[in-house]
Amino acid sequence: MEIPENIQQQLNQFQQLQQQAQAVTMQIQNVEVQIQETEKALEELKKTDENTEVFKQAGTLLIKVEYADALSDTEEKLETLQLRKQTMARQEDRVMKKLEEMQATIQAAMQGMGQ
Repeated sequence: MEIPENIQQQLNQFQQLQQQAQAVTMQIQNVEVQIQETEKALEELKKTDENTEVFKQAGTLLIKVEYADALSDTEEKLETLQLRKQTMARQEDRVMKKLEEMQATIQAAMQGMGQ
């Protein structure tokens, strides 16, 4: 039994959406790792005295920075990463809902063909 062109197109779109969902999931995992690293850096920074020399990495170099600047930069980075994660989680939810809808549509069309 040959699959009609419109169903084949839907299957192709479904596969593309699956790939997009997988990419978003991987991005979320990557951001989660960055969040953990940033939280650990912030925790260590808060354990140190304000007079401690602090350095930040810039490419292959370490550059001396003021404690307060390092603290605020790290807190800002953490906030940005958390917002990015929330945005990507919403995107993942939308893609997953669309996948479920498409799956139901394709299954109904395939069952209709079998009758």
